[in-house]
Amino acid sequence: MTSGIEDAQGCGAGLEVNPVGARVGIRATTPSGELSLICTPARARELAAALALAADEADSAASAQPVTVRARELRRGDVRDGDRAMTVDGIRVDGATAHVTWKSGAGRSWTQGYDAEAEITLRRRGGSH
Repeated sequence: MTSGIEDAQGCGAGLEVNPVGARVGIRATTPSGELSLICTPARARELAAALALAADEADSAASAQPVTVRARELRRGDVRDGDRAMTVDGIRVDGATAHVTWKSGAGRSWTQGYDAEAEITLRRRGGSH
């Protein structure tokens, strides 16, 4: 995978992630060399969560002003405004209640009920319906 990946000098770089037995291999290649790492699945998940959080933070920093929507209008990928990244993983509206499943940057998820008309401030609008 090279699209969107550059080394510190702005040259295209490659990144490969593959299973290596019961562990995960990560190989980065640049014009100046190569780096190979092997880590446990748990450490790979921590790395993935950190990368996802950093990407969310970078997207948020580049976005416009926060937007406020009704709970029933939330959609998958919306990111709630606040100190910590909370992303909508799913939503189900049942009458006057919106059941929102959130996912944290660390990969934890939980479901919370809101009045369907409650206003939720978003840092960034997410994916499509």
